[in-house]
Amino acid sequence: MAQYELLLPKMGESVAEATIIKWVKQPGDMIEVDDTILEIATDKVDSEVPSPIAGKLVKQLFKEDEVIQVGAVIAIIETDAEVEKIEVPVSQQAEPEAVADAIPGMDQLERENTASNSSNENTSDRFYSPLVKNIATQENIAFSELDGITGTGAEGRLTKDDLLNYIQNKKGGTVQEPASKIDSTPSVVNEGAASPTVQQTQKPSSTSVSGGDEIIEMDRMRKLIAEHMIMSKQTSPHVTSFVEADVTNMVLWRDKVKGSFEKRENEKITFTPLFVEAVTKAIKDFPMINVTVNGTQIIKKRDINIGMAAALPSGNLIVPVIKNADQYNLVGLTKSVNDLAKRARTSKLKPDETQNGTFTLTNVGSFGNVMGTPIINQPQVAILAVGAIKKKPAVLETEFGDVIAIRHMMFLSLSYDHRVVDGALGGSFVRRVADYLENWDVNREI
Repeated sequence: MAQYELLLPKMGESVAEATIIKWVKQPGDMIEVDDTILEIATDKVDSEVPSPIAGKLVKQLFKEDEVIQVGAVIAIIETDAEVEKIEVPVSQQAEPEAVADAIPGMDQLERENTASNSSNENTSDRFYSPLVKNIATQENIAFSELDGITGTGAEGRLTKDDLLNYIQNKKGGTVQEPASKIDSTPSVVNEGAASPTVQQTQKPSSTSVSGGDEIIEMDRMRKLIAEHMIMSKQTSPHVTSFVEADVTNMVLWRDKVKGSFEKRENEKITFTPLFVEAVTKAIKDFPMINVTVNGTQIIKKRDINIGMAAALPSGNLIVPVIKNADQYNLVGLTKSVNDLAKRARTSKLKPDETQNGTFTLTNVGSFGNVMGTPIINQPQVAILAVGAIKKKPAVLETEFGDVIAIRHMMFLSLSYDHRVVDGALGGSFVRRVADYLENWDVNREI
């Protein structure tokens, strides 16, 4: 019988590694085509790896919780079929808590750094993931310094959390000299007369046993969101500009067309595609909002990829991305928005659908909020929050004089990176978005 080597398949352009969550099949189990062999997790999604052939699983090459590289052999399957190289598809079955690119900007940290100089080459035998390497490069941490940081991963592997904690402590002045510069032996503590023991990192308990307070350990997605938000605040000086817009014409137009549109297209038309269309138009007017920063370089993006923040049933957040949003008409935007939102809620997004956003839109109005000050999704430089649409008295200028009328009003708030976006650009951009919404054609055909 032939032996087939099962490889860890590709899961997106910027996904270089994955963690094994669970082996569904054990050595000796018989496997049919498309049977799930194991479950894996990346910084983007949780996925199932199916078998492309039928046979018997004879060997698992990695343990649960181990990190493996894309393309690595992860299992051996004994089969009667003719063995050939088959690219294994990944079935997306993402748990809501695991879609962390879902956190925008993680792709920047995961990119291979092609500008590493010889003074920072890795000459040690210790394994570092691409994500850890790139964080270290951005923070100017040499591999010799990395070698001295204690890792909590499998077999002492240095994880992203280890490195981020080290960087935070280093900036706070609480980091001691790396262990490799002092002694290569494990740290030993001596408590009283007890025998010396190797110091262990204790995991926090999940609940309180001494009172009414409950201790809840963050899930993986919440940890990633927390890290990303801290990183964004540390990276970008945030400024937020606000505009109040009279969107009465837009509201009346949607009320007029939503019934016929749903009947014709079998899709509900919400305000989100209308907001996305206005944003894409404004980006074309002010393209320097659609940029990223690399050191002292400003990278002007050719594509307009709009991320739309969506709340998950778990309470976490995911940001699916509408690629080339400026190339869609309103019908196409509506279908794309509805499709991504639906699959986000049911955890069926693909890894590439949460990556490469160039601008993000978040609707805080869906929670009844009138405005917000969102945090920028790195490596982008701006994020727009749209508030709840409220009926309010407003002053209208007419040819017969000023009058007070009941109008549909909403606030738009744009947070932007003051390193590259000044108040004039940020304020003009959010004002232009409001103009497109205010000047909506009530007779528009769709």
